[in-house]
Amino acid sequence: MSASVSRVPCTVVTGFLGAGKTTLVRHLLENAGGKRIAIIVNEFGDIGIDGEILKGCGIDTCPEENIVELANGCICCTVADDFVPALDQILSLTPKVDHILIETSGLALPKPLVQAFQWPTVKSRVTVDGVIAVVDGPALAEGRVANDMDALQAQRAGDDSLDHDDPVEELFEDQIACADLIILSKSDLMDAAGSARANAIIGEHSARAVKIVPTSHGKVDPSVLLGLGLAVEDDIENRKSHHDGAFDHEHDDFDTFIVDIASIANPDELAKRVAAAAEQENVLRVKGFVEVGGKPMRLLLQAVGPRVNHYYDRAWTADDDRRSRLVVIGLKGLNRPAIERILAG
Repeated sequence: MSASVSRVPCTVVTGFLGAGKTTLVRHLLENAGGKRIAIIVNEFGDIGIDGEILKGCGIDTCPEENIVELANGCICCTVADDFVPALDQILSLTPKVDHILIETSGLALPKPLVQAFQWPTVKSRVTVDGVIAVVDGPALAEGRVANDMDALQAQRAGDDSLDHDDPVEELFEDQIACADLIILSKSDLMDAAGSARANAIIGEHSARAVKIVPTSHGKVDPSVLLGLGLAVEDDIENRKSHHDGAFDHEHDDFDTFIVDIASIANPDELAKRVAAAAEQENVLRVKGFVEVGGKPMRLLLQAVGPRVNHYYDRAWTADDDRRSRLVVIGLKGLNRPAIERILAG
């Protein structure tokens, strides 16, 4: 079934921690061709780093009021409490939006979210244009769904009662199973053999014929991702997942917390400490804003395992909280005191 022209199309962007979802969404905003875009950003943590990155774009067709952050819980677990009110807020905007993007938490299952679009109060106003899964290409080329799988393998080895795939593997498979397009990110960091391995692994986990689009720095023509008109909510039963028939799911395999650090003098030194924390303490993801002494610009730092990127995204404003704060995400059992010591230097 094709989407009704009277309903606002919505694209769901899913993918594991650090795969490149925010980079992709930001590129879509910057190249939307005049479409008025609204975004729902679902963080896993207590402060909205991804939302702040998107708000800093300065794009007229996606002003700050068009960006709604859901920072307290996985969107697929809180659809009634959080998602529907956020949708109501977006649909009440003037002028009306042309398209909605939902950037899910890296831990979210896309299928329960899409099923919420079957609710009569939602279906009459919005349709799921398509589901896009973003996959970390270099990690997958090495046989991992995420950048750092050592902690996960240790957890599996230590649990004698575990007789099924680990939760992260199942989450990856569920995201692939629900996708209409798969974005193979960071393709510039892979050679031809690595790209072939990553594509083969995706093919093994995908039960449907889904196109794989290689990308670097999130650069994909918006016409490839937006305007698919698939009305996914009407086809959701054909997207089988590990959680079919389940009423709920848990994310107890993950820890997340915020580390406050002092203003820094050298971003490269901080990047080394973040990489060390990832190597020593099985950290999956670090992201945050940092104050650099003597600099009027805000430093944005993001890390996937030991791969760390940082750059100045914009000038600090008078309204900004200039505390340097990093969100740390990893598998259950993270040694918080040790990580805080490493990051503090």
